[in-house]
Amino acid sequence: MNEIELGSTDPVGARDGKDLVSGVPVLPLPAHTPRRADIDPVAAKRAERQVALMFASSIALLIAFTVAYIKVPNTSLVSIPVIGTVGTNHVLLGLTLGLALFLIGTGAIHWAKKLMPDVEVTQERHSLSSSAAERAEVVEIFNRGAAESGFGEHKLIRRTLLGALALLPIPLVVLLRDLGPMPNTRLRNTIWKKDVHLVTDATYQKIKASDIPIGGLINAVPENLLEIEESEGNLNQRGKASIILVRMDPAEILGQQGENWDYEGILAFSKICTHVGCPISLYQQRTHHLLCPCHQSTFDLANKGNVIFGPAARRMPQLAITVDAEGYLVARGDFKEPVGPSFWERG
Repeated sequence: MNEIELGSTDPVGARDGKDLVSGVPVLPLPAHTPRRADIDPVAAKRAERQVALMFASSIALLIAFTVAYIKVPNTSLVSIPVIGTVGTNHVLLGLTLGLALFLIGTGAIHWAKKLMPDVEVTQERHSLSSSAAERAEVVEIFNRGAAESGFGEHKLIRRTLLGALALLPIPLVVLLRDLGPMPNTRLRNTIWKKDVHLVTDATYQKIKASDIPIGGLINAVPENLLEIEESEGNLNQRGKASIILVRMDPAEILGQQGENWDYEGILAFSKICTHVGCPISLYQQRTHHLLCPCHQSTFDLANKGNVIFGPAARRMPQLAITVDAEGYLVARGDFKEPVGPSFWERG
């Protein structure tokens, strides 16, 4: 690395008026000109108030963000030219949080430009191995810089900055509410209920036991899925309630997750992998293995859906089924364990 001799009048990175690397003449640094705040106590006080006002405004905006999040309903709309109609709470949240962050940044910049020392300092390059004396010097320089920053001197700036930074995490905590309920509670329940018919995922036709041959697989959903999706206005329930039906010789079923949960060799399992939630339909008839295409987790559907290979830590949840008086497949109730990917909260 280039070194500059102590006491040299050359600019940093130069010697004898020339750049150390290219040899190109380098102009010396201009003489330092004091700022207005350096020589005028009134101007310094005014700059301090300006910085404090920015930090205080940031505090007010962070409080306004929280109030807007709680008080402004999601149904409220506002019309904005060019953009169109948008949610009022979205506009208020964006403006308040954006301006709060902007004012903290501009306040810090204004503080540095108006009140902190702006004198150019030339420091000699040294080896990476520091002596005890050098380390002590670094501590001294740090302490001097802390003193020169005015953090201890300008109490109004310090208090308003600390207040703004203390409130800054509040919007982050508030926004966690938009992530929805904890997966531990949401994924434990689906729309499957007792006597709800199983219908095909594509045509939504009821399924008779006689429709599924040995070795066959059908993707199915609850018969009331479309009605619930329309009433809720989303597809949240589909991912949790989707299942696969497989049929095997009852003699080949080694175990189930409940007593007599199959119907004449027809078993129903969640379609969602317990690793990271990929949908699964790759079924091998001969081995009764179900393979996840994402990370190759493999489940034995003939033996309680247990994991036999891959990163999945839990078996595939099984849905207990039977038939109604007309022979159509129906659920005996909801899943008895959470569906979908595993979370530490389940423990």
